[in-house]
Amino acid sequence: MASGALEAVSVVARGWLAAGLPARTLLDGPALAPEDPAVHAITDFRRDFPVTIDPRRSIDDALGEMIHLGVRALLVEHERRLVGLITSYDIQGEKPMQFLLSSTLGRHEELRVEHVMTPWDRLRALDWDTLESARAIDLLRVFEETGLTHLVIIESAPTQVVVRGLASRARLQRQLSHRRRISA
Repeated sequence: MASGALEAVSVVARGWLAAGLPARTLLDGPALAPEDPAVHAITDFRRDFPVTIDPRRSIDDALGEMIHLGVRALLVEHERRLVGLITSYDIQGEKPMQFLLSSTLGRHEELRVEHVMTPWDRLRALDWDTLESARAIDLLRVFEETGLTHLVIIESAPTQVVVRGLASRARLQRQLSHRRRISA
């Protein structure tokens, strides 16, 4: 695949909407070499159900769910529609304090997922058809170029566009480094 052919695009600029989604099993995936298919580095929602949370839940509840399930991100779902993504970085980083300082809320316990999540219209996505021909190293380059921790994977169906999966920078890096440890 030519360098630069894999590109993260705005989900809103493409007019993509996502329906609600069903709990998933836990697997980090196989060890990967840089030339291995990028699809081996994603959570494919045809195989593993996505993990979702309501935007009105507390950020502490969200972090607890992530720890319990061994994931670093949750899709945010409200009334069977995806409205955003929240990551452990959102919860444990500067976002909660920044929100508290700019709001009328006074305590950490009052913070909800919707306060620190990345809204759907600000998420970046990769197209499934393009991802199918990409290598793991191509996906890593996208993460490095964008600085993102997660990317939504979108698939076009005859009548709609759906969220097909989620790519995690940390998972990809673990899969690639696990391969290096095995080979050494």
